[in-house]
Amino acid sequence: MKGALNFQGNLKKRRYFEGWYYKQVSFDEKRAISFIPGMTLNEKDSHSFVQYIYVEQNENGKPITKTGYIRYPLESFIWNDDPFTVKIGENLFSESLISIHLEDENLKIDGNLQLGTFTSIKRTPYMPTIMGPFGYVPKMECYHEVISMSHLLKGELQIGDHQVDFTGGKGYIEKDWGSNFPKQYVWLQSNHFENPHTSLFFSDAHIPFYGREFQGHICTFSYGGKEYRFATYLNSTLEVTFPREHEVQATLENDKVKLELHASFSDQGNLIAPVPSGMEKAIKEGIAGEIAVTFYNKKTKETYSDVGKMAGIEIVD
Repeated sequence: MKGALNFQGNLKKRRYFEGWYYKQVSFDEKRAISFIPGMTLNEKDSHSFVQYIYVEQNENGKPITKTGYIRYPLESFIWNDDPFTVKIGENLFSESLISIHLEDENLKIDGNLQLGTFTSIKRTPYMPTIMGPFGYVPKMECYHEVISMSHLLKGELQIGDHQVDFTGGKGYIEKDWGSNFPKQYVWLQSNHFENPHTSLFFSDAHIPFYGREFQGHICTFSYGGKEYRFATYLNSTLEVTFPREHEVQATLENDKVKLELHASFSDQGNLIAPVPSGMEKAIKEGIAGEIAVTFYNKKTKETYSDVGKMAGIEIVD
């Protein structure tokens, strides 16, 4: 199994996509930007790309979101495994650096960011990736991996008319690869809680599996110097409800701990997700939402509540 960040595929596949998700939030939590470098192989439109989603607060504190999809020839996708780098056009992504030079009709983004030490998830032979033993199963529709739950940032980006200082801010990295995104899913992420050492990733998705299908969930919650994992493959339970538009609630539980999530957002932007025919599915994502968490330890009877800001939220189909 290749390293978590490395390119998992090759350029000879008929239908394939792979993309990395780099999210950055400024120290003052007023601006955030995510980059998605990737590539797609299909019969009619193989190419590489860099997507972005940018949010900033206006004078009234309301988030304003802008997105873009910049296409490049497939030949522009250049990668290296050791050390890991992906280069698309003039844009470079590695374990320690983002060098970005993008421009479309909506926005120009230019600059370099240094990435600090990654906060990795727990890995074991049974759980080599966030997908646990499913990471070993061949020909899954979509593989997912969490690279860094949190890391510090250093540097500035020129984003439109603003010089945005990300020094002291936080980053997050994950990735996906396979033949198709899940047809429906919920995705939540934040590492901006009142407790600076708390971070959360959650996903619940429809998963086709060798002629069958099921709902599968994966979640990792870092708090108090420990990582708590909830997952279908660990026999934890999940209840998901949608109390209002732009809101989702989830309750995860096992025999030791219980985690309640309430996520909400007010503004989203359009991103493009892969389907077997190519990068053709429009989805909505917000990166300035809020996630209220309540964590209960059944053994110690401890209860911890917090709110994650600048949260990534997707609710698809």
